[in-house]
Amino acid sequence: MLGPSPDLEDVVQEVFFQVHRSIGSFNGRARFTTWLYRVSVNVVLMYRRAARSRPVLGQLPEGVEFADPRPLPEEALARSGRIAAFFRLLDRLSEKKRTVFVLHDIEGLTAREIGDIVKAPVLTIRTRLFYARREIEAMLSEDPALAPLLLLLAGSRSAQNGTSAVRKEQVS
Repeated sequence: MLGPSPDLEDVVQEVFFQVHRSIGSFNGRARFTTWLYRVSVNVVLMYRRAARSRPVLGQLPEGVEFADPRPLPEEALARSGRIAAFFRLLDRLSEKKRTVFVLHDIEGLTAREIGDIVKAPVLTIRTRLFYARREIEAMLSEDPALAPLLLLLAGSRSAQNGTSAVRKEQVS
């Protein structure tokens, strides 16, 4: 849900701290993974809200990786550019639509599981997913770096009849 971020490891660590602190509140009515996703989503949403109020001191140039500063081969650069463009696109979605899209189309959760995580009815989840996909398709057509994903999304939807259109592997 964060995309490439210098604070990604800090957010993951915060998720583990929150799980450790609140494991006593897990009562077993839902699956553990549902509870874990809910904790993770809450931590990410708190991070994103806090990030809005922090000053931006500087941006890294496009295509620079955090973990590996060595020069990248041409294909890795192109992939990195597509991934960065896709996460910029996801950032343009509302938090509710982005959360549902990421959990369903990238993480592969069902609408029912997402409903348990975000505390919303399944119909609401499906509606958010529909509008998120529609907005993403419109944004994909505007961004030349992501044009191949638009074709992939259209082919995937017709082949799978609307299920799980974009997966992590397909972003490459």
